[in-house]
Amino acid sequence: MTHHVRDAVSSGKAQANGRLPGNQVLQLDLVLPLRDPAGLKSFLADVYNPSSSSYRQFLTPAEFTARFGPSTDDYEAVLRFATTYGFQVVGGSRDGMLVQVKGTVSNIEAAFHVNMRTYQHPTENRTFYSPDREPTLDLPFNLWHISGLDNYSIPRALHISRDEYAAAHGIDAEKVVSHATTGSGPSASFLGSDMRAAYYGTGSSATLTGSGQNLGLLEYYGTDLADLTTYFKNVGQTNNVPITLLSTDGTSTSCTYPGCDDGEQTLDMTQAIGMAPGLSSLVMYIGSSDTSIISAMTTHNPLPTTIGCSWGWTPADPSTLDVYFQKMAAQGQNFFAASGDYSTWKASGNSAAWPADDAYVVSVGGTDLTTSSAAGPWASETAWADSGGGISPDKIVIPTWQQLSGVINSSNKGSTTLRNGPDVSANANFTFYTCGDQEACQANYYGGTSFAAPMWAAFVALANQQYAQSNPGKTLGFINPTIYQQNVNSTTYAADFHDIKSGTSGSYSAVAGFDLVTGWGSPTATLITALTGPAPAGFALSASPSSVPITAGSGGSSTITSTVTGGFDSAVTLTAAGATGISATFSPTSITGDGTSTMSITVASTVASGTYPITVTGTSGSTVETTTVNVTVTNTSSGFSLATSPSSLSVSPGNTGKVTITSTVSGGFSSPVSLSGTVSGSRVTVSFSPTSITGTGSSTMTITVNRRAATGSRTITITGTGGGITHTATVALTIP
Repeated sequence: MTHHVRDAVSSGKAQANGRLPGNQVLQLDLVLPLRDPAGLKSFLADVYNPSSSSYRQFLTPAEFTARFGPSTDDYEAVLRFATTYGFQVVGGSRDGMLVQVKGTVSNIEAAFHVNMRTYQHPTENRTFYSPDREPTLDLPFNLWHISGLDNYSIPRALHISRDEYAAAHGIDAEKVVSHATTGSGPSASFLGSDMRAAYYGTGSSATLTGSGQNLGLLEYYGTDLADLTTYFKNVGQTNNVPITLLSTDGTSTSCTYPGCDDGEQTLDMTQAIGMAPGLSSLVMYIGSSDTSIISAMTTHNPLPTTIGCSWGWTPADPSTLDVYFQKMAAQGQNFFAASGDYSTWKASGNSAAWPADDAYVVSVGGTDLTTSSAAGPWASETAWADSGGGISPDKIVIPTWQQLSGVINSSNKGSTTLRNGPDVSANANFTFYTCGDQEACQANYYGGTSFAAPMWAAFVALANQQYAQSNPGKTLGFINPTIYQQNVNSTTYAADFHDIKSGTSGSYSAVAGFDLVTGWGSPTATLITALTGPAPAGFALSASPSSVPITAGSGGSSTITSTVTGGFDSAVTLTAAGATGISATFSPTSITGDGTSTMSITVASTVASGTYPITVTGTSGSTVETTTVNVTVTNTSSGFSLATSPSSLSVSPGNTGKVTITSTVSGGFSSPVSLSGTVSGSRVTVSFSPTSITGTGSSTMTITVNRRAATGSRTITITGTGGGITHTATVALTIP
């Protein structure tokens, strides 16, 4: 079992000053151990070995549990243990390797044979609670960890303001250097889309958007999505990525100022969406404990294959999350952790490294970026003066990929025995546009590696998209073994990364190659191909507009665009298929390379009102792709009419009445007619069965008069809508 008592408690540095009340309720995570930790490490070595037949053959959560997770018997034993000691089981799963429980302090002390005391924090002006000894429990096996037994370390967002930076360095905030002279945001600040342009590209060559990919963000607080809306509105952009706020342990998903600050949460989303604007989903995993959040990330469907973490905290035992980070690597997931904003890593405080110094995460440092123009390409980059990095203060052993000859050398001053970081980097200077707390947005005020971590998570989502094009359903997985092997002593390094060679942060300086300020550097678009292999040769079709309104007897048009990948250079022949009476021609009839064709659509006068899909097919040899254009036809000679029977009736308070609504179609009208009703006055409602009519048919309208309805006359208006046509009918209601 992991270590649970803080050094400050065991050493006596934190003075005890009381006990928690026995009836106080705490929520805990009971984390079960791996079944075969040695087998898992062997599997990871194999699945990340390019020479192995198992290379990138990752496990699903269920497959992981079957091979390495807790057995059913062990999981049920923990459930019985919890209920025996009076805990309420409130969540968790066997696939997630934990049981979430709530219980009183008295329950906790009895179950784990500890005393829950309060202590004066040695470095902060507050008290904290903690067990006074290591927990023991009456199970035939040890748990891996128990989360929630102390609140010694409060998670901190890894962004920093110009004022905070200036205070830490003893300088005037106005003298903090910013290169935000080329961003496309207010006051030339950088937007997330500017980072996409700098590190990936723009225009026809930048076709990857993150389509088909699911990105996760680790957050300790919820958010107010109104702030995200404000950001995109202010910069004249639209967000098309579906966002889900998921509570992993009952923590609120809302965050409203002044009780809660959502600046970090909002900037994480803007950086991820800016880099990968076509993500299939972005899920914010929100919780109060690290194990609850990360456990959910390893089991949620759809599984987030790239994850951004912009928070730092100090666990009692740095090995606590090893089981989950290794599980992520086995499942093909990538966890990107901000390396911090207070220079060289230390064991605690603002410069604490965790979780960025764990061996199975990608540690993301900071740079100072300049672009050639607004929304333009990369121009130059130096190390950011506060980029977190160094040698693991948590004494994490150096991973095999950092042991490769040439990674650690006399220039970068890294360790040959302990984990070094960061692994990679991206812009973190005070050059961004940010919105939060439903207050005025700010330009060039905040910076930090918390901008860089979600940026990298989204960049690798682009790479996963490209990899999936030739390997459907597959992912690149944990990239560290790959990028170290590919770029040490390699002539391709200069193409894959911007090598940051100047700048200093704390005890270390940026040097040629890998260093302990910027890692390998920031990404280039070529890195995607280096990670995935060349994009498969092919093409994709799209239509603009994809919906075309046309009056029967006339025509319309849509532009069909072909976008090629992998050097595809064959002609793509276009054809169209749709409903009788609707035809389409193309000019030109084929497209070679990236290009467009105008599709002219003709609708016969006999076509009834309605919406008709046209399937556009592009064919080149055995390669076939399609796109769809929806044609909405309005035919003034076709339509429908509504009639009521009876057209008037009397219904007493507390009773119901029924009216038959009949729709009669003409001219081949075939669209469904949706029914709705409004009533003058109050305390009268109507409903329809069915709620729509297709063709000539009827629906029963039920009128319900509340027993407190006032007597008198009312008018009920029935509205029918279909095929772009709306008609109404009325019923006179008398309440005696």
